[in-house]
Amino acid sequence: MRYTILIALLAFFGCSQPQPTQVSEPAASCEYNNFKTPGEYQSGGVQMIDLKEGYKVWTKRFGNSPMKVLILHGGPAGTHEYLESFQSFFPQANIEFYEYDQLGSYYSDQPTDMSLYTIERFVEEVEQVRVALGLDSTNFVLLGQSWGGILAMEYALKYQQKLKGMVICNMTADFHKYAAYNNKLRNELRPSLVDTFKMFEDKGDYGNPLYLELVEKEFYAKHICRIYPFPEPVSRSFGHFNGPVYSYMQGPSEFVPGGILKDWSVWDRLHEIKTPTLMVGAKYDSMNPEEMKQMSTLVQNGEYLYCPNGSHLALWDDQEVFMDGVIGFIHRTFEYKN
Repeated sequence: MRYTILIALLAFFGCSQPQPTQVSEPAASCEYNNFKTPGEYQSGGVQMIDLKEGYKVWTKRFGNSPMKVLILHGGPAGTHEYLESFQSFFPQANIEFYEYDQLGSYYSDQPTDMSLYTIERFVEEVEQVRVALGLDSTNFVLLGQSWGGILAMEYALKYQQKLKGMVICNMTADFHKYAAYNNKLRNELRPSLVDTFKMFEDKGDYGNPLYLELVEKEFYAKHICRIYPFPEPVSRSFGHFNGPVYSYMQGPSEFVPGGILKDWSVWDRLHEIKTPTLMVGAKYDSMNPEEMKQMSTLVQNGEYLYCPNGSHLALWDDQEVFMDGVIGFIHRTFEYKN
């Protein structure tokens, strides 16, 4: 059934499909990949965008469609790489999308001036990227995952008139709620393991290889991504994190939130968001899925997607539910009903 609907959508957007009874007719070419990026040469959709601060950020375009999505990665200071799974789903759904490494991330400039790494400046960065890519309220859905969800909510609170829709994946609207739920999950681990974590943390030895290995195997593999060993794009993305920026904004460890985000909250402002918004939660997430469900009722035009087999990276470990739900929301936002 979904295949039939998809073919109808593709036909609507100009990607004609040959009919079985017309095999002698040549198939019309699909326009999905018919696009050019600015500049003297083409580089597979990659565009380095100049920021007013004098730095450049990396973006990559996929497709040519009236439905456009800009994806904000997690971290802070992660990369777009763990989000490459969208490449296997959005093109078939005729969704044009943009991968993007924020300032400080691996494929963009990485200045060491920590005064640049504020929520307010990142919001303005997203706005600069939006303008450079030609996105607007007629065609633009903003999708944020984890820290990218924080950034998307903050962007909407200032610039929602620029948005067609928004997707918040695996992110609560209050950092204290995140820290409390994370602590609850930690305390469900065996006591000897928690004692070992605390031993390293009390010494400030967050970079110890044994500490990192235990956090990955005992916590990340349960609540961040339940496919373990991690999929290659996930491992590659983890390997490219900018540690100093992450620590400055998030804190030294998943278990010790203490960066500039520690008191962040927009929970009491969610009612200001009018943009159609999908909140995504997952059963095994390090974020409380019940909070994302509640958030969907606090915004003015909210929906909720629950991933019963997913964790923080439900786009990997509950992929079919996640992708079907997100794609369905995007299509509904553009008023094409399933």
